[in-house]
Amino acid sequence: MQQRKDDADAVDDIVGRWAAVRPGLDTTAMEVFGRVFLLARAMGDRLEKAYERYGISRGEFDVLATLRRSDEPHALSPRRLSAALMLTTGGMTGRLDKLERAGLLRRSPDPHDRRALQVTLTEEGLRLVDEAVGAGLAEQTAALASLDAEQAGQLAGLLRELLRSTAG
Repeated sequence: MQQRKDDADAVDDIVGRWAAVRPGLDTTAMEVFGRVFLLARAMGDRLEKAYERYGISRGEFDVLATLRRSDEPHALSPRRLSAALMLTTGGMTGRLDKLERAGLLRRSPDPHDRRALQVTLTEEGLRLVDEAVGAGLAEQTAALASLDAEQAGQLAGLLRELLRSTAG
Protein backbone atom coordinates (compact mmCIF):
# COMPACT_ATOMS: atom_id res chain seq x y z
CA MET A 1 0.00 0.00 0.00
CA GLN A 2 1.35 3.40 -0.98
CA GLN A 3 2.08 5.72 1.97
CA ARG A 4 0.51 9.18 1.71
CA LYS A 5 3.03 11.94 2.27
CA ASP A 6 0.96 13.56 5.04
CA ASP A 7 0.85 10.20 6.89
CA ALA A 8 4.64 9.85 6.81
CA ASP A 9 6.56 9.53 10.07
CA ALA A 10 10.22 9.68 11.07
CA VAL A 11 10.74 6.05 10.08
CA ASP A 12 9.36 6.72 6.59
CA ASP A 13 11.90 9.54 6.26
CA ILE A 14 14.78 7.24 7.26
CA VAL A 15 13.59 4.48 4.92
CA GLY A 16 13.21 6.99 2.10
CA ARG A 17 16.75 8.21 2.60
CA TRP A 18 18.06 4.63 2.52
CA ALA A 19 16.11 4.04 -0.70
CA ALA A 20 17.82 7.07 -2.24
CA VAL A 21 21.34 5.87 -1.41
CA ARG A 22 20.78 2.09 -1.55
CA PRO A 23 17.96 1.31 -3.99
CA GLY A 24 16.75 -2.24 -3.60
CA LEU A 25 17.71 -2.48 0.09
CA ASP A 26 14.95 -4.31 1.96
CA THR A 27 14.13 -2.05 4.91
CA THR A 28 11.03 -3.92 6.13
CA ALA A 29 12.70 -4.90 9.41
CA MET A 30 13.88 -1.32 9.91
CA GLU A 31 10.31 -0.08 9.43
CA VAL A 32 8.96 -2.51 12.04
CA PHE A 33 11.66 -2.21 14.69
CA GLY A 34 12.15 1.52 14.21
CA ARG A 35 8.49 2.02 15.03
CA VAL A 36 8.56 -0.47 17.91
CA PHE A 37 11.52 1.42 19.38
CA LEU A 38 9.88 4.84 18.96
CA LEU A 39 6.59 3.56 20.37
CA ALA A 40 8.31 2.00 23.39
CA ARG A 41 10.17 5.24 24.07
CA ALA A 42 7.03 7.38 23.73
CA MET A 43 4.99 5.08 25.95
CA GLY A 44 7.79 4.93 28.49
CA ASP A 45 7.71 8.71 28.71
CA ARG A 46 3.90 8.73 29.09
CA LEU A 47 4.04 6.10 31.84
CA GLU A 48 6.82 7.96 33.64
CA LYS A 49 4.55 11.04 33.77
CA ALA A 50 1.57 8.98 34.92
CA TYR A 51 3.54 7.42 37.79
CA GLU A 52 5.16 10.74 38.69
CA ARG A 53 1.76 11.87 40.04
CA TYR A 54 2.18 9.14 42.69
CA GLY A 55 5.71 10.17 43.60
CA ILE A 56 7.33 7.14 41.95
CA SER A 57 9.34 6.42 38.83
CA ARG A 58 8.65 3.69 36.29
CA GLY A 59 11.38 1.58 37.86
CA GLU A 60 9.90 2.00 41.31
CA PHE A 61 6.45 1.18 39.95
CA ASP A 62 7.93 -2.04 38.53
CA VAL A 63 9.14 -3.05 42.01
CA LEU A 64 5.76 -2.33 43.60
CA ALA A 65 3.87 -4.04 40.77
CA THR A 66 6.06 -7.14 41.00
CA LEU A 67 5.34 -7.38 44.71
CA ARG A 68 1.62 -6.75 44.09
CA ARG A 69 1.44 -9.62 41.59
CA SER A 70 3.10 -12.01 44.04
CA ASP A 71 1.02 -14.16 46.37
CA GLU A 72 -0.18 -12.85 49.72
CA PRO A 73 1.39 -11.28 51.71
CA HIS A 74 2.91 -9.65 48.59
CA ALA A 75 6.47 -10.45 49.65
CA LEU A 76 9.59 -11.55 47.78
CA SER A 77 13.27 -11.73 48.56
CA PRO A 78 15.45 -8.93 47.18
CA ARG A 79 17.18 -11.58 45.03
CA ARG A 80 13.89 -12.73 43.47
CA LEU A 81 12.89 -9.11 42.86
CA SER A 82 16.22 -8.42 41.17
CA ALA A 83 15.84 -11.49 38.98
CA ALA A 84 12.24 -10.67 38.05
CA LEU A 85 13.19 -7.12 37.05
CA MET A 86 16.56 -8.06 35.53
CA LEU A 87 18.39 -5.63 37.82
CA THR A 88 21.67 -5.87 39.64
CA THR A 89 21.41 -6.15 43.39
CA GLY A 90 22.94 -2.67 43.65
CA GLY A 91 20.28 -1.20 41.38
CA MET A 92 17.59 -2.95 43.37
CA THR A 93 18.95 -1.71 46.71
CA GLY A 94 18.59 1.93 45.63
CA ARG A 95 14.98 1.42 44.60
CA LEU A 96 14.16 -0.49 47.79
CA ASP A 97 15.77 2.20 49.94
CA LYS A 98 13.65 4.95 48.38
CA LEU A 99 10.42 2.95 48.51
CA GLU A 100 11.04 1.94 52.12
CA ARG A 101 11.70 5.56 53.14
CA ALA A 102 8.38 6.48 51.47
CA GLY A 103 6.60 3.83 53.55
CA LEU A 104 5.55 1.80 50.51
CA LEU A 105 7.37 -1.38 51.45
CA ARG A 106 9.32 -2.84 54.33
CA ARG A 107 12.30 -5.15 54.57
CA SER A 108 12.27 -7.72 57.34
CA PRO A 109 13.91 -11.04 58.20
CA ASP A 110 12.55 -13.93 56.15
CA PRO A 111 10.53 -16.13 58.52
CA HIS A 112 11.71 -19.24 56.64
CA ASP A 113 15.42 -18.35 56.46
CA ARG A 114 17.10 -16.32 59.21
CA ARG A 115 19.96 -15.39 56.87
CA ALA A 116 17.66 -13.80 54.27
CA LEU A 117 15.39 -10.78 53.98
CA GLN A 118 11.98 -10.41 52.48
CA VAL A 119 10.45 -7.30 50.96
CA THR A 120 6.74 -6.77 51.62
CA LEU A 121 4.27 -4.17 50.37
CA THR A 122 2.81 -2.00 53.10
CA GLU A 123 -0.88 -1.09 53.09
CA GLU A 124 0.09 2.31 51.66
CA GLY A 125 2.20 0.60 48.98
CA LEU A 126 -0.69 -1.67 48.07
CA ARG A 127 -3.06 1.29 47.78
CA LEU A 128 -0.60 3.33 45.73
CA VAL A 129 0.31 0.58 43.27
CA ASP A 130 -3.35 -0.25 42.71
CA GLU A 131 -4.02 3.40 41.82
CA ALA A 132 -0.86 3.75 39.74
CA VAL A 133 -1.55 0.62 37.68
CA GLY A 134 -4.92 2.13 36.75
CA ALA A 135 -3.25 5.36 35.65
CA GLY A 136 -0.69 3.47 33.57
CA LEU A 137 -3.37 1.35 31.93
CA ALA A 138 -5.37 4.49 31.13
CA GLU A 139 -2.33 5.89 29.27
CA GLN A 140 -1.85 2.65 27.38
CA THR A 141 -5.55 2.41 26.53
CA ALA A 142 -5.54 6.00 25.27
CA ALA A 143 -2.56 5.20 23.04
CA LEU A 144 -4.51 2.30 21.50
CA ALA A 145 -7.59 4.45 20.82
CA SER A 146 -6.81 4.72 17.11
CA LEU A 147 -7.19 0.93 16.79
CA ASP A 148 -10.41 -1.02 17.14
CA ALA A 149 -10.54 -4.05 19.45
CA GLU A 150 -9.83 -6.50 16.62
CA GLN A 151 -6.80 -4.53 15.42
CA ALA A 152 -5.45 -4.24 18.97
CA GLY A 153 -5.86 -8.00 19.42
CA GLN A 154 -4.14 -8.70 16.10
CA LEU A 155 -1.27 -6.40 17.01
CA ALA A 156 -0.88 -8.06 20.43
CA GLY A 157 -0.81 -11.48 18.75
CA LEU A 158 1.71 -10.42 16.12
CA LEU A 159 4.00 -8.89 18.74
CA ARG A 160 3.69 -12.03 20.90
CA GLU A 161 4.72 -14.16 17.91
CA LEU A 162 7.62 -11.84 17.09
CA LEU A 163 8.83 -11.91 20.69
CA ARG A 164 8.54 -15.70 20.78
CA SER A 165 10.57 -16.03 17.58
CA THR A 166 13.35 -13.72 18.76
CA ALA A 167 13.69 -14.99 22.34
CA GLY A 168 16.86 -16.85 22.82
